[in-house]
Amino acid sequence: MSDDPWLNEAEQRAWRSYLHMQRMLHVRLASRLQRDFDLSGADYEILVNLSEAAGGRMCPSDLLGATQWEKSRLSHHISRMERRGLVTREPSRTGRYPDIQLTDAGRTAIRRAAPAHAAHVRALVVDVLGPERLARFEEDCRAITDALDAEEEPPGSSS
Repeated sequence: MSDDPWLNEAEQRAWRSYLHMQRMLHVRLASRLQRDFDLSGADYEILVNLSEAAGGRMCPSDLLGATQWEKSRLSHHISRMERRGLVTREPSRTGRYPDIQLTDAGRTAIRRAAPAHAAHVRALVVDVLGPERLARFEEDCRAITDALDAEEEPPGSSS
């Protein structure tokens, strides 16, 4: 690691390019989910995690780990999804907090949205990069997440 705390011009361009791409991609994918399926990006993230979990059910701590959200954000968002009939809170099998359960309506919503979402990801990322650059992109993403996993928890953050 460099002793200089500032990014040089090339590093700054790369970082800002990443931030711009990440924001644009997030907004574009989320707006299509909202427009076409009446799901927010956050709804979709929760539905994906639940649909991939055994029995469509997760304890809140596992869902927090999967989403990297704050507890209050998850709780409020689950409440909104519950009012829309996408999820329910069920008595926990192992912990003190209720498990989050995917409903039939939630399963239908994710089954409807997932193919279109995958097609948008393919068009906006996979096809743009092509196989070799996509493999490098995956490798680069893994290197960054490995570094994040190895880093100590920042002071003041809650687990």
